[in-house]
Amino acid sequence: MPEAPALLRLLAWLSPAFPVGSFSYSHGLESAVHDGLVGDRDELEDWLSGLLTAGSLWNDAVLAAHALRAADDPVELARLAELADALAGSAERHLETTSQGRAFFEAAHTWNGADIEGLPDDCAYAVAFGAAAGGAGIPSEEAIAGLLQAMISNLLQAAIRLSVIGQSDGVRIAAQLEAEISASAVRASAATPGDLGAGTLLSEIAAMRHETMYTRLFRS
Repeated sequence: MPEAPALLRLLAWLSPAFPVGSFSYSHGLESAVHDGLVGDRDELEDWLSGLLTAGSLWNDAVLAAHALRAADDPVELARLAELADALAGSAERHLETTSQGRAFFEAAHTWNGADIEGLPDDCAYAVAFGAAAGGAGIPSEEAIAGLLQAMISNLLQAAIRLSVIGQSDGVRIAAQLEAEISASAVRASAATPGDLGAGTLLSEIAAMRHETMYTRLFRS
């Protein structure tokens, strides 16, 4: 287990109250719901499971883990930030990750030692978080598991707002995905950038289609 100060910092950084603006993004889920790809609890759970094991959340976990290990290497962090930028498959995905990354660092500066060299101002959220976690001495598996849990929780909240599920079903999905979150965190902590890759094409297409929706609740 991480030491108490590191654990408290991790909990603070991933709290819904931490001002990164994640509540305004659905990661393409709104478009998927609109197009009938996700309409109930089982379909939502399958969608999120795919993102965790072979989609954008897996890539974010790998990026964060590598940034955590490279927290004291400005050259590698700059290279990783550039790679993460290129992995954003649509304009809204790019906006989602860079705006949250920028907001995360602005808020994290409150803590001494959270200033990480080598990262651009508009840095992908996963890289920004990983670098800060490494600088704070937070163990990799705990940091990545926490990040994935926070991302899944945000998508569950989006699904509730989209009337796909209620809060009770959201809790059930969170419980069901707990083992997959832990397993993905373990895998990602030992992964390298060579392990990046996603096979969730419907999610990527949904993210692109969201840009042309006439009315919407979310920014992505």
